Amino acid sequence: MTTDHRALRLHRALPADDGVRHALRRLLTLVALLPLLVLLAGQAPRLPGGPLVLGYGFLVLAVTTAMLFIAYGHYDDPATRTLRRRPRRVTERFPPLPPRPRVTFLLAVRDERDHIEACVRSMAASDCPRLDIVVVDDASTDGTPEVLRALAAELPIRVLYLDRNVGKKRALVRAAACAEGDVLAFTDSDCLLAPDALRRCVDALVRHPELGAVSGHARALNADASLLARVQDVWYEGQFRVAKGAESVFGCVTCVSGPLAVFRRDAVWNYLPAWAEDRFLGRDFRFATDRQLTAYVLGQFRVGRRLKERHADSPFVRGTDHPERRWRTGYVRSAEVRTTVPARARPFLRQQIRWKKSFIRNVFFSGAFMWRRGPGAAALYYGHVVWVLAAPAMAVRHLVWAPAAGLWALTVLYLAGVALKGVVWGLAFRLDHPGTRWRYRPLMSLLSATVLAWLLPWSLLTIRRATWSRSAA
Repeated sequence: MTTDHRALRLHRALPADDGVRHALRRLLTLVALLPLLVLLAGQAPRLPGGPLVLGYGFLVLAVTTAMLFIAYGHYDDPATRTLRRRPRRVTERFPPLPPRPRVTFLLAVRDERDHIEACVRSMAASDCPRLDIVVVDDASTDGTPEVLRALAAELPIRVLYLDRNVGKKRALVRAAACAEGDVLAFTDSDCLLAPDALRRCVDALVRHPELGAVSGHARALNADASLLARVQDVWYEGQFRVAKGAESVFGCVTCVSGPLAVFRRDAVWNYLPAWAEDRFLGRDFRFATDRQLTAYVLGQFRVGRRLKERHADSPFVRGTDHPERRWRTGYVRSAEVRTTVPARARPFLRQQIRWKKSFIRNVFFSGAFMWRRGPGAAALYYGHVVWVLAAPAMAVRHLVWAPAAGLWALTVLYLAGVALKGVVWGLAFRLDHPGTRWRYRPLMSLLSATVLAWLLPWSLLTIRRATWSRSAA
């Protein structure tokens, strides 16, 4: 596929005319994906003879191919170009932001003495105009408050100190209560932002009034710390460049991710108390911070009024009642942020369990309305849900039952399919980042199929346990 990669790199030199540029880009993407299309066409006639054996792998590869085509053939960065796919009567349905909106940048931190200074300095170094920075310390006990006091004496930031640990979401809502920005931005305490990252996200919101929220583009800050960190770095690129890129084409990025999550105030303000006080299975749910907040933006046209009535006494609702709108969410590839990833197995598995708990909770919330977001967005969302839910069953069938029954060929076929999918994602990485690092991507696919698939049942069994920490040590 080397020739196809060289062809696709011609994207950078396509004609300026939008119609011609998009047509050529779709054509080049199809040429690059032709080997996968031929493979799928060759396997399709065999499906009726073994739907359980071949169907899952065929479906996964087909969805992967479709996502690559959408992301590479249709995605445009909303910070640099006016999107082609937009709702009708945008100016009537979505009030525009000021040309230079005021922005409040929010950060919650707990016990991050060794990392917090670099994060806050990167926030303060942003070239975004009219910026307020609010940091909330959630009752740290490791010396973090002293670091923040020193930074507050030097940098234009405000710091709130909580006497009692309340959890990340409640801490951020405490900080938001004093926010005056037209735009609310969030980052995590283990992240470093490019100076122009926040401004690019704000530019995307100003250029596109229909966008209620946008996500930046995250890669690993500590990619060279270990083999596991390098694997995650390549995986992050695909999760943003391809997965969020494809979702963004339909205006439905389902997780405006924590490393850089930027929201219009009027798209999220009334739902902050529901976010802070979210409960699941009868208990306070401290996970799903970014995924659930995104769900309030995407789903408010269906559930917004009910949520506001439930929290009618909150000043976030009582003060200003923002109309429920059918907001879209996007992804800004040019807004770069680096996040510290777990370099060792144990914190990596803890992080994955937290994410899977967030996924489970979000399925019960977003699954009720995502089918109303349009066929493309619904197909990506529910397709991902089916893939995640089926992964444990596939692991049992191919890694336990098949060897026990002496069907080692079935196990080998399954792992070969998983590796092939990883190679496809790796080649997509190589398209944007020439070099040899793409070869780590198949390792992530194999890790997901052989280890991470088992974490979903465990996450469901332990979902009532709730704690939060940013440490990736």
